[in-house]
Amino acid sequence: MELRDIEIFLTLAEELHFGRTAWRLHISQARVSQSIKSQERRIGGRLVDRSNPRNVQLTLLGRQLLAELQPAYHGVVQAIEHARQAARGISGVLRVAMIGYNPYDYQPFWDVFRSRHPSWELQIRSSEFSDQFGPLHRDEADIIIAWLPVEEPGVTVGPIISVEPMVAVMPDHHELAGEKWVSLEVFGDRGVLEPSAPLPDYWEDAVSPFQTPSGRPIHRVAPISTLEDILTTASTGGILTSGMSHIARYYNRPGITYLPITDSVLVRWAPVWRSDRETEQVRAFARVIRELGQLDQG
Repeated sequence: MELRDIEIFLTLAEELHFGRTAWRLHISQARVSQSIKSQERRIGGRLVDRSNPRNVQLTLLGRQLLAELQPAYHGVVQAIEHARQAARGISGVLRVAMIGYNPYDYQPFWDVFRSRHPSWELQIRSSEFSDQFGPLHRDEADIIIAWLPVEEPGVTVGPIISVEPMVAVMPDHHELAGEKWVSLEVFGDRGVLEPSAPLPDYWEDAVSPFQTPSGRPIHRVAPISTLEDILTTASTGGILTSGMSHIARYYNRPGITYLPITDSVLVRWAPVWRSDRETEQVRAFARVIRELGQLDQG
């Protein structure tokens, strides 16, 4: 098997969904299906039960392959990465995944970290909220900068790196688009967009409350899984939803209006990492945040 085919199989084993596997790997769904069929021909048996497209499952053979292949694959990938780093004179790496869409705001933190540790590589990537803490669990990132609270088992929460208010996101033609601000109460009448993949309730509630301040329920409407989904649905569907204020600064596009939400809580962001994988690089980055202090993006 090629490494890419192994990656496809391992991702499908985690997602149990051909479409989500394709989305995560930035390939077509047909490519995923083709790869799995090719692997099954080489092995001589079915790895995936496709009898129910909505509930893909590994066969007994697939589960056996997964158990033996997963640690070996990660070992190969890690060995290649270590060799690459050594060839470049790099003695350590910090991989940061950002659920927010504003890496430029954190440039002072990146700059200080790099200046203090020139032999360490700092890698920064984007991670969609729908994947939650997946990059940590898959060992694709050492740190995720996520909104708080984070109450996941086996995860350590670092110092707060930034705080910001919430905004309402709506199309330019929405009935509220001419207002100067809105209250969370308006969502009790109209609802908000719904994550297509379930989020922990406490985590979703922190940025998209389930109730208005007066206690009215806020129902969920059209499903979304990415920021682009939010902006596309809001601009074309006449739907009102909530978002972080940095989105308004970085995604000011035709057809979208952003309004302050006067009674929203401040969204707090912080680095989180697996407690059993707290590296020297992770601790160094946390020290930089404590020394520079949190950004106020209000």
